[in-house]
Amino acid sequence: MATTLRAPAQTITLGDRVSALVATARAAYARHRVYRQTVSELVGLSDRDLADLGLHRSHIRAIAREHAYGK
Repeated sequence: MATTLRAPAQTITLGDRVSALVATARAAYARHRVYRQTVSELVGLSDRDLADLGLHRSHIRAIAREHAYGK
């Protein structure tokens, strides 16, 4: 005789979906704030300061994107 085990079905409620959406939006906003702050701080540096760090002004956005989003 075969035995069948039944697990309770996992139900995802509308509240769960809304909570997940809000959490995702908050995380995206936090990453974007990090990006904006990094760009702002690097733009505020002089060309000499950037050169001392081994950076060029044209790389600021890419560096900020990598810092904030890890890409």
